[in-house]
Amino acid sequence: MAHRTRVSCTLFALVVLALSPGSVVNAQRENEEKKPSVSLKANPPVGFSPLRVRVTVDLRGGSDDYADLYCAAVQWEWGDDVTSENSEDCDPYQAGKSSIKRHYSAEHIYRQSGAYKITFRLKQKDRIIAAGTANIQVRAGLRDDFGS
Repeated sequence: MAHRTRVSCTLFALVVLALSPGSVVNAQRENEEKKPSVSLKANPPVGFSPLRVRVTVDLRGGSDDYADLYCAAVQWEWGDDVTSENSEDCDPYQAGKSSIKRHYSAEHIYRQSGAYKITFRLKQKDRIIAAGTANIQVRAGLRDDFGS
């Protein structure tokens, strides 16, 4: 009976420690310090040329003030020898006050059939901070030259 009481007390103590406010704060702090992940989606992923593709990128998780991602330059490589880049002028970074951008979108028209890999990058100067890719398939449309 004494052994069961000790085991029960030990389990109770572990649960209390796991649920203590300090543990919750530490878990939140660890989550906030993590780098957000990149989720990239191309819509439609398959279609006929000329195909207009809309790409959306979401940064998920991590801290809203993740320093490396603050005011990053954006680069899109469309897989058809076209690259688009843009950057913004931003206020200086302030920990706890500056917020990262979490949503990006762009459109591109594919005029030739083929398989293409779209690459999205967030950069600080020449350093890639985050990236994501999506594949699309463009099939020959009615306006394509079928070798005639």
